[in-house]
Amino acid sequence: MNNTSVNVSLIYTSDIHGHIMPINYGTNEESANGLARYATAVKQIRSTHDNVIVLDNGDLIQGTPLMTHYVKEHPHEVNPIIQAMNKININASVIGNHEFNFGQSILQAAMKQSDFPWLAANVLDEETNEPKYGPPYIIKTLKDGIKVAILGVTTHYIPNWESPEHIAGIHFRDAYETVKTWVPSIHKKEQPDLLVVSYHGGFERDIHTGEATETLTGENQGYAICQLKGIDVLLTGHQHRQLTDTVHDVLVIQPGNNASLYGKVDIQFTKSAARWQIIDKKASLHNLAQTPPDQEIVHLTKEIEASTQQWLDLPVGYIKGDMTIDDPLRARTRKHPFIEFIQKVQMEVSGVDISVTALLNNNSKGFNQTVTMRNIVANYMYPNTLVVLELQGADIRAALEKSAAYFTLNENGAIVVNPAFEKPKPQHYNYDMWEGITYTINVAKPIGNRVEELCYHGKPITEKENYHVVLNNYRASGGGDYSMFKNKPVVKEIQKDTVELIQAYFEKHPTVKATVTDNFKVIAEA
Repeated sequence: MNNTSVNVSLIYTSDIHGHIMPINYGTNEESANGLARYATAVKQIRSTHDNVIVLDNGDLIQGTPLMTHYVKEHPHEVNPIIQAMNKININASVIGNHEFNFGQSILQAAMKQSDFPWLAANVLDEETNEPKYGPPYIIKTLKDGIKVAILGVTTHYIPNWESPEHIAGIHFRDAYETVKTWVPSIHKKEQPDLLVVSYHGGFERDIHTGEATETLTGENQGYAICQLKGIDVLLTGHQHRQLTDTVHDVLVIQPGNNASLYGKVDIQFTKSAARWQIIDKKASLHNLAQTPPDQEIVHLTKEIEASTQQWLDLPVGYIKGDMTIDDPLRARTRKHPFIEFIQKVQMEVSGVDISVTALLNNNSKGFNQTVTMRNIVANYMYPNTLVVLELQGADIRAALEKSAAYFTLNENGAIVVNPAFEKPKPQHYNYDMWEGITYTINVAKPIGNRVEELCYHGKPITEKENYHVVLNNYRASGGGDYSMFKNKPVVKEIQKDTVELIQAYFEKHPTVKATVTDNFKVIAEA
């Protein structure tokens, strides 16, 4: 018996969302994240470890102004984030839900430029039912003959968020069922020493108690996947969480987002009876704050970065009055001029008089007196388009009740954010505010029974009456578990994304007055 032990290190990122340079584009200040820093860490690990596998777990190509600018102005040039990943020399990536945000042609071009395979065992061609974008798994045979299988799957919930034209011809098979099918098949055919599932999805249950932590829609199936036999390591993402643990003897990990951290899995093997056996496995998360950027990546990105910065600094319009946000909770409980501005943009471009929007995160600062592209993308970071739906009064009430669950009362009776919207993942974007109707949310009432005084043009909204409402495509498809919007009649689609629409609004109205129409209030009255 040979007692020699061998180590294998698996390094991975997830939910990078277009972050290459260590820059906060909203403020233009240096940040402790990005692929340039990560590249340095990978080089250091490779210089001291023999058996290293480097993976990405999806949501790679979308999320920064740099990537938005690339798609809008330089789509025929090399994709900067693919260029960076090629230089890092990763072994594979998994398709994430945001990979489809710019449409399939951008995704296909990115894949063609990739020196690495993209894995998505459950992203299937509708006609052939075969994996559409790459192999379902890869095999890496390392030094000493250790054989590693890596199976890639992504959340099959994508059709609930994505514009239909962006996913035409694709069938998203249930991720859990896909893993259940492939794991025994891989073991039988390949007989790997280590089987890793890289899943662009997260955990639907508390990993210690098994209690559901969200509505079990199928968006996140990590806990269920860990019940399957034959998996050694489950790499997760999508939820932007930071965790390492073991669930049913499966080592699990999730490394946050925006390349602020990377995950490292260390597996120790020993050979017994001519086969490698796993004798230890550990997962750890590593911060990149003290890691200097790799100058080669910085140099490769220099040109598109300079072009992006020039674009971001362009003044596009002016504000008369105050449209800045200093208290995000206040901006959600009382009508704010910035929210009213977004509603005006949506109503003007759609031609309807009921609009829905959200303050997308707590870092949104609204607009100063001079508005640049940087200000727009800092406040509206998603490439959403707009949809006009025909809704019944009952749908509007149900949606408002869903939003009203965002609030709760603390021990002093003050209105605060419901912890369910902050953990395990911040979901401030799932609280909507409406324009064109009047309503009151009474947080002192039970969830599901909080909406009062719901009117349109001064008359109560009735259950069966039809109303035309403009909202973003994510919400219109039921994103955020707004199931009342799913499969409703589409009156109109506005195919330009919201950043473009805001820019175009300023072209038409160079100076915008900050105004407030007090059409809603959030109260706590027993």
